[in-house]
Amino acid sequence: MLVAVVREVQVPLLAALLLAGCAAKARRSITAKSAGAGLGPTAIFPLPLRRPAGIALCASELTLGAGLLLTAGRAGAGTPALVIRAGTVLLFCTAVGALHELRVRRPEAGCGCFGELSRTPVTWRVITRAALLCAAALSLIGAPPLQLPGSTAQAWLTLAVAAAEVAVLAVLSPEVGQAMLRLSHADPCELREVPVARTLSALRASAQWRRHQRFIVATAPVDVWREGCWRFLVFPAVLADRPVDVVFAVYLAGRQAPVRVGILDSSTDLVVPLPDATLQSSNAV
Repeated sequence: MLVAVVREVQVPLLAALLLAGCAAKARRSITAKSAGAGLGPTAIFPLPLRRPAGIALCASELTLGAGLLLTAGRAGAGTPALVIRAGTVLLFCTAVGALHELRVRRPEAGCGCFGELSRTPVTWRVITRAALLCAAALSLIGAPPLQLPGSTAQAWLTLAVAAAEVAVLAVLSPEVGQAMLRLSHADPCELREVPVARTLSALRASAQWRRHQRFIVATAPVDVWREGCWRFLVFPAVLADRPVDVVFAVYLAGRQAPVRVGILDSSTDLVVPLPDATLQSSNAV
């Protein structure tokens, strides 16, 4: 009875992990505007193949995760269930080899299993997790369709087995620690990754941008760098018929980020104040 319960638990557990992994990868790809971003094993592919490999990996997880759920009952028994479960075995077996190769060739890279949460270097814990999931998928081959627990005792046994397996996976998952760190807001702003596009959006929504926009002659910054919690963006401008650089400093923490600004003479790098007339015109606006 225990063996049967263990096999039944694998279907919803593997399906949940596959769908969660696909969702996390898709979110990371949308944020980074790259289908190959944050997907771990795609880093071992040549650059032109990383995008197709990332899309294929995410699509495979989505297909297999949904397929496990759709073929779990009697309606999906037989050949469809066998194909989906065999594909799941193949995916996790491939993951074991790919993670080992990634650890050897790119020891600093994360596995990318769950998007941004999987950024720590691949260790034997992550490879062991993939191997256990491969074994779990293998145990589904030939398993009968899922059925509701026939008794209260069987229902409690199912919950206990599921909880035990989740606990084992949590111990093997560095993502749990990363998630707890983010939830506790313990990650200082100096270490947070903030996309440049988000900084530009905050800048263009600020009063300082509206105040100086009339002098700026470019749509994109000519230089961008970061120091701690501040990101600096340099825009070429013309003030009183002389070329200057408008330097914006955008704070990277909080919803309404403070914005500071300075104007430098392009030839001398000396600070240039705004003329009084300009200030009065800007305040009137």
